[in-house]
Amino acid sequence: MNFDPSILTTHAGEIGDAFLVTVKTWLLGSALGLIVGLALALLIRSLGRWARLPLLALSELIRGTPFLVICFILYYGGPSIGIDLNAIFAGIVCIGFYSSVYFAEIFRSGFNAVPRGQLEAAECLGLDRWQLLLRIELPQILVIILPALTNLLTVLCKETAILSIITVPELTAVLGGIGTRTFSFAETLVALCLAYLLLVELTARVGNWLERRVGAYLN
Repeated sequence: MNFDPSILTTHAGEIGDAFLVTVKTWLLGSALGLIVGLALALLIRSLGRWARLPLLALSELIRGTPFLVICFILYYGGPSIGIDLNAIFAGIVCIGFYSSVYFAEIFRSGFNAVPRGQLEAAECLGLDRWQLLLRIELPQILVIILPALTNLLTVLCKETAILSIITVPELTAVLGGIGTRTFSFAETLVALCLAYLLLVELTARVGNWLERRVGAYLN
């Protein structure tokens, strides 16, 4: 087998653009999912037992649906109901929609981990609902859920590879195309693995650094 790295340097510009698209869809989609997930967790928490059931059922439905199917429904099924998105924006929305329920579950577990006695003591001191959230709950929750958030972000990073099926020009689509045109599958697949390894490793290291910083700040 001939391994020719020059295939990669020849297409370095194309690969670099694909790398940026991968990072862009991953980070923006994750940020969207994080915001919607927090809002969903707060909404579920504020509703009564029966009122929250439709949201919990929707959350279970999304979590039980493969990411690939969500991409197909939104990108290829959307135009039939008037939702016609370009590929990259659709990819961001797909990641945000899919991840929001997982982020919501992480936030819910964090809220449940805060001792009830602390909240009651803060209420006795006159703190309102928002002050409780911002000053008592979120700082503690951040430390508790950071490992789970980091883990979910690494999973979402790898899920961006699926966006190639809705024509997003990310790493898998571009390197796969180069491999098909040049018959250099070994070189392109190795480059693909290394690119995702780099992103996952960076995410893990940033997550560990944040855990240490936030833990030290709160202590």
